[in-house]
Amino acid sequence: MCEDRVSNIPYSSDILQPVSVLGLPMHLAQDYPHWIMHRLEQGLGCHVITLNAEMTMQAEETPVLAHIIHQAELVIPDGSGIVFYMRIHGKRVQRMPGIELAQTLLERSTQFGEPWSIFFFGGAPGVADTAAEHWQKKVPEISIVGTQNGYLQPENEREFLDRLKMLQPRLIYVGLGVPRQELWISQHRHICPNSVWIGVGGSFDVWAGTKERAPQWFCDNHLEWLYRLYQEPWRWKRMMALPKFAARAIVYRLTKRNPVSEL
Repeated sequence: MCEDRVSNIPYSSDILQPVSVLGLPMHLAQDYPHWIMHRLEQGLGCHVITLNAEMTMQAEETPVLAHIIHQAELVIPDGSGIVFYMRIHGKRVQRMPGIELAQTLLERSTQFGEPWSIFFFGGAPGVADTAAEHWQKKVPEISIVGTQNGYLQPENEREFLDRLKMLQPRLIYVGLGVPRQELWISQHRHICPNSVWIGVGGSFDVWAGTKERAPQWFCDNHLEWLYRLYQEPWRWKRMMALPKFAARAIVYRLTKRNPVSEL
């Protein structure tokens, strides 16, 4: 049965090329959505992490996050800091913003036979619902089987987890912010072992219209972080991770010393 579904997707010889970012793993590929689509059609679960400079520095302070990144089946270059790091190591890579990866999969979710079942978890009350409505209008055949806001009370968690276990969505988006979403996925992915789990950060807010993504010029010139700082000035302390990452990247390039992780 899986073989029949796989045959609906054109064969690709894309192979993940493992590389290191300050000791953390990352994977290079020509077509990340295509790789994930094959996992979905084969019923092979995986955890997809969208790595940026801020997450890399958080991994140094949070060893469990570093361990989760090492265990993830796919780690993609999200931020401009990662592109900079790879460039000074002699590799030119194209960043794959997490929101664009998530959107591409949603747009393609109805193109290969039976639509993939999808679940949105995260955001403020009502945000995931509105985001689902947005996609239902954009892709009428899409199969979003459920939503849950990120303000889940402890007494309601068991009911929510039982719901996920019953639904077994093939694609699960978790928007709880870094590193909370990565920790949550790692702790609970066994409930839906054949699902593709992706931490999508604030994507639900963008789709719901409560926040705006940076204009294309900012995205094309690796300045999306600057627009986010303009929208949310309270993030300035977190943004300090960017120059810290750049300095560490240069020192590591010259000395190969002091990586973020050596697992």
